[in-house]
Amino acid sequence: MSTTHLQPAHPAHSKMAEYYRIYVWEVPVRLYHGINALSMVLLCVTGYLIGAPHRIFYANEAYQLYWFGTVRFIHFLCAFIWVFNFLVRIYWGFVGNKYSNWRNYFPLTKEQRGEIREVICADVLQYCKNSRSYVGHNPLAAFTYFLTFLAFIFQAVTGFALYSSMSSSVLPSMFKFVIPLMGGEAVVRFWHHLFLWFFVVFIIVHVYLALYHDYVEGRGEISAIVSGWKFHHVDAAPDNKVKK
Repeated sequence: MSTTHLQPAHPAHSKMAEYYRIYVWEVPVRLYHGINALSMVLLCVTGYLIGAPHRIFYANEAYQLYWFGTVRFIHFLCAFIWVFNFLVRIYWGFVGNKYSNWRNYFPLTKEQRGEIREVICADVLQYCKNSRSYVGHNPLAAFTYFLTFLAFIFQAVTGFALYSSMSSSVLPSMFKFVIPLMGGEAVVRFWHHLFLWFFVVFIIVHVYLALYHDYVEGRGEISAIVSGWKFHHVDAAPDNKVKK
């Protein structure tokens, strides 16, 4: 931890703002974020093309149409990377530092649920001012990531179930039972494609809020996911309740 003096946000203020650096995001978390972001974008793009291929390409000769096979290959490859990357992140939720601890993502206590309401009031509705300062994820963001994890599991299960009809691999074969359980392949494909838009919306909102907090708070929200370090004002006590 080190102390760094930064220029105040408004030139009219003569007093220097004093911050100290906190190492928040460890290397495995940052690698997970980068791999997950790239995989998610590729999965959304290729998934959309698989669900609604451009018919203009069908006017070409048969030997020119393997672009669709390439799209499917990229989709399947990213799906496997996404799953194993997610498993590594679950493991790091138990052995990593307190900012990546799995308990952060569950509103287990009454105080955590109250903090979620505060963040909604301050950041979403902009009706009140939140005096708390969070070094890691704020409670609302953490709980949103938990819901995203559930959506990810649903996509992985339905995706491998659809893949099981064209693959003899062990992993997809484990999810064959999902097809009859959900009422047929068409139903599974519908829900799998519908949840694609959940992730599209999540990406847009996530990027916007990261840029918003980086601009408003000025604590290195964007650069932290590359360097791992965040800045914290000396007068704002960090709210970190989860111990390693």
